[in-house]
Amino acid sequence: MHLNHLKSVLSGELYHDDLIKSIYATDASVYRKLPLAVAYPKNEDDLKALINFAKANKTSLIPRTAGTSLAGQCVGDGIVVDVSKYFTKIIKFDEAARTVTVQPGVVRDALNNFLKPYGLFFGPNTSTSNRCMIGGMVGNNSSGTTSIQYGVTRDKVLEMHTILSDGSEVVFNALSKEAFHDKIKLETLEGEIYKTIYNELKPEEVRAGIYKHFPKPEIHRRNTGYAIDELIKSAVFTDAPQNFNMCKLLSGSEGTLAFTTQITLKLDRLPPTEAIIVAAHFDSIESCLDAVQPVMQHDLYTCEMMDKTILDCTKHNKTQQENRQFIVGDPKAILMCEVRAETPEAVKLLANKLEKTIIDTGLSYANPKLIGQDISKANNLRSAGLGLLGNIIGDKKSAACIEDTAVALTDLSKYIAEFTKLMKGYKQDAIYYAHAGAGELHLRPILNLKKAKDVDLFRKITTDVAHLVKSFNGSMSGEHGDGIVRSEFIPLMIGEANYNILKRVKKAFDADNIFNPGKIIDALPMDESLRYKPNREEPELDTFLDFSSSLGILREAEKCNGSGDCRKLPEFGGTMCPSYRATRNEKDTTRARANALREVLTNSEKPNKFNHEELKEVFDLCLSCKACSSECPSSVDVAALKAEFQYQYQKENGVSLRTKLFAFNNTLNQLGSKTTGLSNFMFSNNLTSSLLKRAFGIAKERSLPLLSKPNLSTYYQSFKKTSEPNSYIKTVYLFNDEFTNRLDATIGQDALELLKALNYNVEIIDNAESGRSFLSKGLLEEAKEHANKNVALFKDKVSEETPLIGIEPSAIYTFKDEYLKLADDTTSAKALSKNTFLIEEFIQKEIELGNIRPEQFTLAAKTIKFHGHCHQKAMSNQLSSFAVLNLPTNYKVTIIPSGCCGMAGSFGYEKEHYEVSMQVGEQTLFPAVRKAADSVLISANGTSCRHQIKDGTNREAKHPITILREALV
Repeated sequence: MHLNHLKSVLSGELYHDDLIKSIYATDASVYRKLPLAVAYPKNEDDLKALINFAKANKTSLIPRTAGTSLAGQCVGDGIVVDVSKYFTKIIKFDEAARTVTVQPGVVRDALNNFLKPYGLFFGPNTSTSNRCMIGGMVGNNSSGTTSIQYGVTRDKVLEMHTILSDGSEVVFNALSKEAFHDKIKLETLEGEIYKTIYNELKPEEVRAGIYKHFPKPEIHRRNTGYAIDELIKSAVFTDAPQNFNMCKLLSGSEGTLAFTTQITLKLDRLPPTEAIIVAAHFDSIESCLDAVQPVMQHDLYTCEMMDKTILDCTKHNKTQQENRQFIVGDPKAILMCEVRAETPEAVKLLANKLEKTIIDTGLSYANPKLIGQDISKANNLRSAGLGLLGNIIGDKKSAACIEDTAVALTDLSKYIAEFTKLMKGYKQDAIYYAHAGAGELHLRPILNLKKAKDVDLFRKITTDVAHLVKSFNGSMSGEHGDGIVRSEFIPLMIGEANYNILKRVKKAFDADNIFNPGKIIDALPMDESLRYKPNREEPELDTFLDFSSSLGILREAEKCNGSGDCRKLPEFGGTMCPSYRATRNEKDTTRARANALREVLTNSEKPNKFNHEELKEVFDLCLSCKACSSECPSSVDVAALKAEFQYQYQKENGVSLRTKLFAFNNTLNQLGSKTTGLSNFMFSNNLTSSLLKRAFGIAKERSLPLLSKPNLSTYYQSFKKTSEPNSYIKTVYLFNDEFTNRLDATIGQDALELLKALNYNVEIIDNAESGRSFLSKGLLEEAKEHANKNVALFKDKVSEETPLIGIEPSAIYTFKDEYLKLADDTTSAKALSKNTFLIEEFIQKEIELGNIRPEQFTLAAKTIKFHGHCHQKAMSNQLSSFAVLNLPTNYKVTIIPSGCCGMAGSFGYEKEHYEVSMQVGEQTLFPAVRKAADSVLISANGTSCRHQIKDGTNREAKHPITILREALV
């Protein structure tokens, strides 16, 4: 059967073009294998068709959910089967029994949001919990921070609906000894599987060999091979009352045995509400680890470690700056120990006892206690750990190969001492972090896998550590799985005889080896199929934007390690990634754009490596919201990557008329302003506006913005004549951006009048436009021209005493972002950026200085809902706007947790993007605005945002400055 025929019989989608295959060639590991195709199945019949195709064509199926696997489980040269789009239903919930049945594509945190009102939750928890999915957690036997209290995924799986390699549907669940033997009698593949398991594990000497050679049973995090050590605990093989459940084996099997369609989980009651973390600070790794056993005598909910390398990575990540506030001095390690209780008094008592234990050890130098939001901030810091390691500039990165070892708690300190000694032999300063209380630390060497010598080290270090772990009877994989990176060490870890049992189990389930081959059984070599070809010749790439801070554009793209933070859904806050949230397609993630660019720039043989239609397609739905530059733990700046791509692509393929129309909109608006009345009639009249929209590819549903009369420049001339104060607090330069000047001049007028009333001298000089429209369309030469003009104009005028302030976020933040990559005078651009502020930021600072006071404003009461601009969220935060709107004593303000509005400059106007634009708005923003009573003021500080709110909800949104000006007394 040809792939195109397979495509025609599926209800879902099948792709085998180069773009989609390249996007799915990697996961969050160091591996890369180009798949044959990528499928999005919609139902069980699709899965059966895929299984039949794989058998008939001697290919394979690689199951995938969020694709955050660290060991290479989700890469392969068969068909990647992505269930994250359609297998997303919560099928059944039984509150009394405390169980829930879900499809494999249900996001872990989304499930817990559903369960929370019932006082229940699914306990296992990973650092990727806001995008990882239950199917992946079962495949990996995930555990996470809470395993010391709630166990691992395997402990929670009660039943699994599966499709076997012959296409038969089979349900696996708990079986009594009698029911097990009934299964053996079945003349089906299911019966053969049970028969094989029984025959293999029945001999007493076999079970003795399993107990002897498998990881110590007290290590509850153990994913080395198939969990036959769990199966032999049942009544089928012992006198114990425990039922046999094949789910124990399928959990952690990495999709190599069967394809799962439904999972029934056992739930826990929500933990006590009151929590305190004692964050013990240590001057050495050894001291930290020596403290683990004493603290674990307490009933801890989490016991997590972060080392100095992780902590140092967070220093330069905007999102993590605030989360670092609890850190005292410069610790080599921090141990975060959490206690919980039902009352504040009870939890304080527990925390005090814990603190006393830590102090009595004499090992720590500081033990701050964290409560409330401070716990969330510290946990966010820890969760970002893996992704933040991608911030190491250059080709040396932390390599996931030995990062998942687990040993018994009594062995931990000795094991780490031996490990450290081993690593020093390799001249490696390893990274230590994660689950100390579970005997598992994520230990990573720093390697450059683009170099053959470091690939050799990759194998040598992993091999030596495998032998070390074996000497402690530990597990080579605690929670991240075997995948490609560790599977070839399974015979060493459990013994050849036991490994041969696993091989026969695999053959019983999957005789044709169609399910995720090369993982666990008959392993692919751990030092082949790497993301980077060793000793490759690095491509020479000249870019217009300055990517030197990342050592070039390719390394900027390579910072993406696949952690998948860009797949989090709207309910989990933030902005990234708005297009993925709308389409739920991997192609529309930040990760996909970085991966596609890396693939093309690395492998293209064209003179202009950017000249690829695949890149045009993958960047098409990028809204350049900049959320990735702050929310992505690796700070991959995809907005900059897109701008550079557009510029390079258009050099070869020309610039369309519509692109020019949007890019040069300020010039056109300037011309239109000569006959403002006629222009506005053309823009607002149904007939003429329809003709204009059709001619220029603008969505027919959109309203066109009207020109201001007078513009702000004209208004300022008369304003200046009547506003020469005798004395004033300070002088500020107001950047007269192109949007405020010609489209929102009344907001500019409000700013002038407000600042005048508050006793500030405002100067507007004849600045160039910001260049935002050129940047958004990849016309970088024009953007550079404007950047140079504005830097030259303001560099000797703007200072700490005379700051530059701006009304439109997308315009004023060019001074703090793109100008640093564009301007010839980089020194002046950097200096200027430090004294450039959004107008709300400036007013907030003046409030803090006592120069602006509540008594200058009305005592009337108002309720306000505020939506912040994406660039404000990415480059700063929304607190300044919140503070400004809260200045009047009786104003009550809430920030809408809205992410991107969906307009994104010209994006939402373009007819082919209109639907996605409105889907983005519908995620959070539109419903929040519609829900607000008519008496509630809607506020937004972005011109695109206000336009989007108007088109999407028919509500007028006001700029915060207008609201504040109207509040003057």
